[in-house]
Amino acid sequence: MTSQVGRTAARHSVTRFQRPPRISRQFLKNPKTGLPQPPVKIITREFAPCRLEDHYHTTVKDDLMYMTYTHEVGERPPPRQIRLKFDPQDPYTKHRHNPPVGGSQIGKKPAPPSSPDNVVRLERIQLHTMVKEAVANKGNLLPAIMQLKALSGETFQGGGHHAVEGVQIVRGKKSVGGWVRPGIPVGVKVDLKGQAMYDFLGTLTEFVLPRLRDFNGVVLPPASSSSNTPSTVAGVVSFGLPANAIGFFPQIEVNVDAYPRLYGMHIHFVTNATGIGAQDRARALVSGFQVPFVRR
Repeated sequence: MTSQVGRTAARHSVTRFQRPPRISRQFLKNPKTGLPQPPVKIITREFAPCRLEDHYHTTVKDDLMYMTYTHEVGERPPPRQIRLKFDPQDPYTKHRHNPPVGGSQIGKKPAPPSSPDNVVRLERIQLHTMVKEAVANKGNLLPAIMQLKALSGETFQGGGHHAVEGVQIVRGKKSVGGWVRPGIPVGVKVDLKGQAMYDFLGTLTEFVLPRLRDFNGVVLPPASSSSNTPSTVAGVVSFGLPANAIGFFPQIEVNVDAYPRLYGMHIHFVTNATGIGAQDRARALVSGFQVPFVRR
């Protein structure tokens, strides 16, 4: 009995590498396209560490925690009830407008308590370009689509990430001046997240901004401006680049003749900052990535 077990173990040890399991033929081709399709879902991920992302976690995050920390003793009191309470089943008040008591609350909500979990961070970067000629002919959007696709490298559901929307067409939402109408294409945009976001940020700060002669920094609003505007509590830092600056991006400069026309674009740094002073915290974050600011 012992010798038989030993021979069986020896036979299995010699034949360690067995034939792989057979894959059913129905998985070899996509029934819709007829192209070969792997039997498992393939998702491409980051293949190298991101330098700017490591810079945020090792340096910028600690500095922002120190600069934006607000010490609070005890728990916060509950927010004041600013809206009138009424019976929603009352036919007199059911379909009536109920404005809040005390006016608009924009710019009055405090920031969340300071903690290591809600330190301001960069969530996404949005690139937006408006093409006025697209109102007459939507084919004029092609150069702008080519431009943003080269800058971002994003495609619809690229890399198996189903949340990636790629370059999107911006359409009008309401009539403006008689030439913009609902549903009319007026521009394109693309959202960058993850490593693609930090790669674009590194290209912007290392190749484009230093080569702009008339760019001293992102212009800050005057010191006397109000701090209760919607933009100051949004936590978004935005600035624009002219058309001549787009040619400084390496993705465009390597083959600039392939683009019939270059368009300027707006760059929106969207952060998780909210409440009073959100935009100031967002500017502190963006400045940590070597984006200069200037006050005139």
